[in-house]
Amino acid sequence: MLQTEVINNEQDIEELEYIDPTLDLEFEILELKKKLNAVILAHYYQENEIQDIADYVGDSLQLAQQAEGTDAGVIVFAGVHFMAETAKILNPNKLVVLPDLEAGCSLAEGCPPHLLKKFKGRYPDHVLISYINCSAGVKALSDIICTSSNAEKVVNSVPENKGIIFAPDKNLGKYLIKKTGRDMILWQGSCIVHETFSEKKIAKLALEHPNAKIIAHPECEEAVLNKADFIGSTSQLIKFVQEDNSNEFIVATEPGVIKKMSENTSGKLFIPAPPESNCSCNECPYMRLNTMEKLYLCMKNKRPEIILDKGLTEKALVPIKRMLEISK
Repeated sequence: MLQTEVINNEQDIEELEYIDPTLDLEFEILELKKKLNAVILAHYYQENEIQDIADYVGDSLQLAQQAEGTDAGVIVFAGVHFMAETAKILNPNKLVVLPDLEAGCSLAEGCPPHLLKKFKGRYPDHVLISYINCSAGVKALSDIICTSSNAEKVVNSVPENKGIIFAPDKNLGKYLIKKTGRDMILWQGSCIVHETFSEKKIAKLALEHPNAKIIAHPECEEAVLNKADFIGSTSQLIKFVQEDNSNEFIVATEPGVIKKMSENTSGKLFIPAPPESNCSCNECPYMRLNTMEKLYLCMKNKRPEIILDKGLTEKALVPIKRMLEISK
């Protein structure tokens, strides 16, 4: 059976308690980067300090492209587990480390490979397109991988006479059905962050800010997307707010992206869309597990390391390469 193996050590957790509080973490991380010949890749949803120290900050597609093209000897992935796995699949002979192994994803966890394999078996003539927010095991079962940036292009690349299974995000799948007109069979998964946004609270916020445009990630529920003035991937949302003439935006995606939006605009207001409850549930709890301390420790100790079975890596690489080729 093909499995994902990860290396961890309780020492990593213990050492967090003994980091000298006077240590200049930024300096130490940069020194370790030189020593290791490492590249630090960070997702837009990471905390600000991590984004600031990263060599490259991007969305899932951009980070996969960076991982494919890097000549660094070590890849330090400040993101979630499936992203680090993707980097390892693209670089099987390089060391790939992740600051916190518990940085997972509800979409990936809600689509176990063995269950998807059974589901796929019911539609043997269909093409399986999997959103990149999935495990290496699911990627290995897939025909093509997609991100929210290129999902429409990937769906349109499939001949019209072929049926499509789309996994694991049902909300992105429903959005793509509307955009492309393709009748796809959907795996019933969802993102815990994007499903927390309250349609009623967004409507109330829009009344308080009548000039604000609502922008949303396609992982949001249909009721939220119906209120949006613009729907797009993280990088597409960033580009939209830079180019649009509006000065106020209600942002229905993980609020970590607001840092990047603010960096490249002047005098614009970005308002995080509120969740259903009064908690900070619009922040991804998995992304927020990574910290500067954990980033420092993973580089210092060169673990937790992502290790994938060779057979799994070879199978998962095929649909990723197809996605990257389509995205050129």
